[in-house]
Parts: sequence; C-alpha cells; structure tokens
Amino acid sequence: MKEFSIYNGLVFEQTCFACPEQYDVYKDDAIAGYVRLRWGHLRCYFPDVGGENIYEHYFDDAMQGMFWDEKSRELHLTAISNAINAKLEEKKNVLQGN
Repeated sequence: MKEFSIYNGLVFEQTCFACPEQYDVYKDDAIAGYVRLRWGHLRCYFPDVGGENIYEHYFDDAMQGMFWDEKSRELHLTAISNAINAKLEEKKNVLQGN
C-alpha cells in the first residue's frame, strides 16, 4: 500500500517505507522529484533519479534509513517541497524567457 502526503502543492508518494525511505514527488501528475533517505543521508534529485541534487542532509546516525518521527519527516519534506517548487519556478522562467 502506497502512502501519499502533500506539501506545498506537491504530492509525495512513498514508494518504500524504510531502508531506504523514499518518495516520488509529483506536480500536476508530472514527476518533479525523487527523495531517498539511506545510510543517514537524505537527498532529493530534480526532476527524477539521476537528476540534479537539490537538497541533502546528513543525520547523526549513519545507519538511519527512515525518519524516526513525524516532526523530522515534516521538517525535511517541507524543505524539499520548497526546493522543488523553486526549481520548477526557475525552469518556468527560463522557458518564458525571463
């Protein structure tokens, strides 16, 4: 069963619960990011796996493969949603010639 969360208008679809905890992120049904937390290293790639690394955080526990609590999850996924939305806005401005 996949779980979904929404942060700042982006849908985070949890594709793996732990080791790694990971998400595909969508904006208007289009892929907008890939999030993965494994070996204590959280990162987000834009717009998908192998894309630009736009967010990363290292946890104290190098074995951490999931968020330990909802507060930490919400903090980081909100920050990631802000980073993705900034990249989407940047991309939109480039396409519009601004």
